Amino acid sequence: MAEKSDGPMIDDAKAKGNIRSEVEKRLRPLTLPNFITLTRMAIVPFFVIAVAEGDFRLALWTLIIAGLTDAFDGWMARRFDMESIVGAYLDPIADKLLLVTAYVTLTIPMGQAVVIPLWLAILALFRDFFIMVVVLVLYLVEDIRDFPPSVLGKATTFMHIVTIGIVLLANLTAMPSWIPDACFYLSFVLIILSGFNYIYRSSRFIEVARQERADGSNDASA
Repeated sequence: MAEKSDGPMIDDAKAKGNIRSEVEKRLRPLTLPNFITLTRMAIVPFFVIAVAEGDFRLALWTLIIAGLTDAFDGWMARRFDMESIVGAYLDPIADKLLLVTAYVTLTIPMGQAVVIPLWLAILALFRDFFIMVVVLVLYLVEDIRDFPPSVLGKATTFMHIVTIGIVLLANLTAMPSWIPDACFYLSFVLIILSGFNYIYRSSRFIEVARQERADGSNDASA
C-alpha cells in the first residue's frame, strides 16, 4: 500500500509561513524610522514648555529638529527598505500632533508679542477634524482605504509650518507686522481652498468606488 504524500501539506505550511513573513515584514513596528517618528512625538511637550516659559529660541529649534527628523525617517525608510504599515500611520499622526499642538499653544496669550489669531486656529482645527471625519466615513461606508493627500493639502500643511516658524521668529526679533499677517491670511485662503478640494475629491472617490462595484457585479452576473 502506497504511503500518502506529504507534499501538499508541506506546500501549504510553506505558503502560510510566507504569508506570515510578509505580514510581519510590512508591519515591522520596531524599525529605526518608526523609533525616530516616536521620538518626534515625544518632543512635542518640550515645545509647549518652551513657549510657556517664553523660550522661543528653544521652541524654534524644537520645530526645526522635528522637521529634520520627519525628512530623515522618511528617507531612511525608503532608502533601506524599512517602510511599514505602522510607519505609514505613525508619521502623519506625529506631524499632525506637532502642528495642532503648536497652533493651539501659539494661539494662547502667554506674554508673547505675536500670537496666531484665534479665528485662524479654529479654522485650521476644524479643517483637520473635517478631513478626519471624511476619511472615516469613506472607510466605513464606502470601504475606501486609500485617500492620498492633495497638492492643496500639502501646501496648507507647509503654510502652517511656515506660519508657526514666522510667529516664533517674530517673538525672537523685530519683524514687520505684515509678514506674520501675510502668513495668517495665506493660511486662511489655503484652508478654505483645500477644504472645498477635499469635498470634491471625496465625491469623486465615492463615484469611482461605486462604479467599480457596479462593474464587478455586472461581470459576475455575465
